[in-house]
Amino acid sequence: MTALPATTHRKLGLVIDLDTCVGCHACVISCKGWNTENYGAPLSDLDAYGGEPEGTFLNRVHTFEVTRDAAPPMVVHFPKSCLHCDNAPCVTVCPTGASYKRAEDGIVLVDESACIGCGLCAWACPYGAREMDGAERVMKKCTLCVDRIHNENLPEADREPACVRTCPAGARHFGDLADPESAVSQLVAARDGFDLMPEQGTAPVNKYLPPRPRDTLATPALRLPDTPHTDTPHTGPAPPTTTDRAPVPGLLGWLDRALERL
Repeated sequence: MTALPATTHRKLGLVIDLDTCVGCHACVISCKGWNTENYGAPLSDLDAYGGEPEGTFLNRVHTFEVTRDAAPPMVVHFPKSCLHCDNAPCVTVCPTGASYKRAEDGIVLVDESACIGCGLCAWACPYGAREMDGAERVMKKCTLCVDRIHNENLPEADREPACVRTCPAGARHFGDLADPESAVSQLVAARDGFDLMPEQGTAPVNKYLPPRPRDTLATPALRLPDTPHTDTPHTGPAPPTTTDRAPVPGLLGWLDRALERL
């Protein structure tokens, strides 16, 4: 089995803002493109337009509808890839040493020439972050674009993971999470960043920033026309006026007031 380094000099990883992600999948497409068309090992697509398509993706976005307390339902887009854990179980179960964690930067990688496709690392990963390539029958995973971030042939601005470089909403951040003064570490501290499934004890390097609280959902009384319909006599109580309704807070209240002026 493969041993983990006792410590790593850096902890390069991602911080993903769940409040900002819009679920556009630009990170998914850019990851697929870089790892198929450029320096990365090709990611296969089999029977792409047939009845049983199969593709290899190192980054995926899951979408959930969340309801909580009195807040209105909200949609949360949840990007997920390898979290480059400090206690990576995918590394320690590998029988050939193909899975390993680098001491210099903490990135978890796969040596495809040593991988026998046994799938033990996929079974051990609690996050479902490993993908068996259907064409090459070896395990593939997010590399944090190690071939970009250390590539001196690229402009300085491009020396970050493709998903971070491409994100149009600025929801993905890259840096050294071992450095408390780094921008990503300060962002995690300021926004109460959290680990995914901390009960697994994997100590993931990647962090998530929670969605900010939304407006509470008030239920104002139904506003009826001031003059009843002439075809049917109005026999009930007088319709509520604008002053009868409780003010709606936040963005919903602003929208309600704006519509009243139309």
